[in-house]
Amino acid sequence: MGTKKNFVLDTNVILHDHDCLTSFQENDIYLPIVVLEELDKFKKGNSEINFNAREFVRELDLITDDKLFTKGASLGEGMGRLFIITGGVESEIVRKSFPERQADHEILSAAEVLTRKHPKMKTILVTKDVNLRMKARSIGVLCEDYINDKVVNIDIFEKSNEIFDGVPAELIDKIYSSKEGVDINDLDFKNVLHPNECFVMKSERNSVLVRYNPLTHTVHRVGKAKHYGIEPRNAEQSFAFEILTDPDVKLVALTGKAGTGKTLLALAAALSCMNDYKQILLARPIVALSNKDLGFLPGDTAAKVAPYMQPLFDNLNVIKHQFSPTSTEVRRLDDMQKSGQLVIEALAFIRGRSLSETYCIIDEAQNLTPHEMKTIITRAGEGTKMIFTGDIQQIDHPYLDSQSNGLVYMIDRMKGQNIFAHVNLVKGERSALSELASHLM
Repeated sequence: MGTKKNFVLDTNVILHDHDCLTSFQENDIYLPIVVLEELDKFKKGNSEINFNAREFVRELDLITDDKLFTKGASLGEGMGRLFIITGGVESEIVRKSFPERQADHEILSAAEVLTRKHPKMKTILVTKDVNLRMKARSIGVLCEDYINDKVVNIDIFEKSNEIFDGVPAELIDKIYSSKEGVDINDLDFKNVLHPNECFVMKSERNSVLVRYNPLTHTVHRVGKAKHYGIEPRNAEQSFAFEILTDPDVKLVALTGKAGTGKTLLALAAALSCMNDYKQILLARPIVALSNKDLGFLPGDTAAKVAPYMQPLFDNLNVIKHQFSPTSTEVRRLDDMQKSGQLVIEALAFIRGRSLSETYCIIDEAQNLTPHEMKTIITRAGEGTKMIFTGDIQQIDHPYLDSQSNGLVYMIDRMKGQNIFAHVNLVKGERSALSELASHLM
């Protein structure tokens, strides 16, 4: 247990994580009254921040200690106390430096006054607002981002699959000749492998694409199979198809920059497995480019969300174009859409549902918060397989980054589980132009 500290919370921390009060261990938490006033503005609505605002207020209502506004209310055994600051916190330094009256400056004043009031204790302003952190530093107030759900190491998103050199050629020959593969104990590097990890083994005269299957404790060859008209163009895409079509892998993460084929591969794999599931569901969060709203859109619910869902329809059309317009495959896709066996919809519509025997693809998952990710995964019923795709460098959510979004959070928490697999796609296959833009812009 370290030295006790005081933490002043900004509103955006609560809107990001309604359960944030449990994240500060034995330290005390201070909420300026203006934070509660701001939360009031967010209570109505169906988005994640509205849900978090309501949940936090409900949790706060359960704390009935009369000392909440004076000596603080206990947050439980081993935890600190919660204080609500109602007044008398105007800071002369803040008023002179930032004369404009606004909520951010009132929160900053509270942090500055507490810093002077408790000189022997560290007082830290916690906010996800970069500008507010800069203002705090300019007047000597300690500050930090809310990092409880941040993933420290994101190096795995910079590289492709592992390549192991110096493997005996006879071992690779054995993998080629045996359908079951070889026992994991035959590999010198077995201790560094994760369940369902795909990698390349090389010797002086041959090489092979393989996957470690934790259920059979074997390493077997990965082929370059074609699925519903889509053929893998590189080793990474072959690995993606391998785990996307395995019914024993219930949770899959596909990461990679734009143009690597994440969504297309997931959809093609789903269609090739359609006989094993009652429904194929494609969904994506409604977050416009750079978080800019498209404004009022005419029509019913389906028409309003159609612009956001268009990228998913584009991938479906790519698959259709692999066949003639009158082919059995295209007619079957059209029939699946009409019957509801293939559904493309906004992610918000699955809240509260139980998804059984469903092949579920969640696109643009980097725009989900860790809490949203948990909410979606817990929708999975028996026989359901969930695929999350995303590019952690293209985040449109205002309070998420490459370390705190739900996709990297899920991968970090799930790695090592036998029913989970992650493939990172590095090589762009959309076009030479797309690849050039990804590298240079």
